Amino acid sequence: MPENMLQGVIAASITPIKPDLSPDLSVIPAYLDFLAARGCHGALLLGTTGEGPSFSVSQRIQIFKAAREFRKIRPDFTLLAGTGTPNLEETIRLCKSAFENEFDGVVVLPPYYFKNVSSDGLFRWYETIVKKSIPSGGNLLGYHIPQISGVPLPIDLLDKLMTHFPNRFAGIKDSSGSQEFAQTLGKKFGRELMVFTGNDRLLDFALSQSAAGCITSLANLASPISRTIWDLHQADEPTQPVQLKLSALRAVLDDFPPAPSFLKAVLNTFFDFPHWDVMPPLIDLPAVKIREALQMLEPLLTESALLPS
Repeated sequence: MPENMLQGVIAASITPIKPDLSPDLSVIPAYLDFLAARGCHGALLLGTTGEGPSFSVSQRIQIFKAAREFRKIRPDFTLLAGTGTPNLEETIRLCKSAFENEFDGVVVLPPYYFKNVSSDGLFRWYETIVKKSIPSGGNLLGYHIPQISGVPLPIDLLDKLMTHFPNRFAGIKDSSGSQEFAQTLGKKFGRELMVFTGNDRLLDFALSQSAAGCITSLANLASPISRTIWDLHQADEPTQPVQLKLSALRAVLDDFPPAPSFLKAVLNTFFDFPHWDVMPPLIDLPAVKIREALQMLEPLLTESALLPS
């Protein structure tokens, strides 16, 4: 088991954005508190749902600093930072900044411009990042989302990184949506590698395969359900009835891409947050699509007691 074990329900947080397309830094602590109050063990900032690649290095560092203020409110809340870019030096700078701002770990995309790179090339990339920016006992998670990045993280690469950097390479965020890959990870590594599923439909299955938890966009809305599945699993109680509810909610989210636009519209309607902007090239969902999504979503949220009373 990794020395600094991270686990539980982690929201792949949205990023509040002002109309001028700058991050709304002032509300980040309050939004993180909202997630914590709804059962999240932590949050990943600036992942795919947080539109991380759409922000500059300086903007991302500003967001890290704003999140650091939240430490004063809930010091035990896990903070992870999305730091991957196609540029090695920028990625190193972002990783350093995340740890300087008291984050618990970083989630690092592979360099996603060049496709069909070798496992040896990817090892050299991650090796350089680890050596130059990850402190001993720090947590680097690889980000496996090949349908978006075009660059998968193969099992042999994970094994090699874990062998060479056991106190710094901690695990993987697996957003492939592949049950077979989740099972392979569990059989190969067990609890020695921290695996976080990025697909809500696979939460109970991933936990049964020794996963450490989940990092998902739907946790912005449905973390009480995800937390229930987590708690039931810890108590060795059946999770399938609750998993069915979570999977139904995930189906609605998947029907109305992109996730940041969907989530910001729903958070505005049901939780009275501002209707935050999204960064280009993303755009808001059309009004007719928002109405359709809300009509599908509201009965599921109400039935699951996810809406404020």
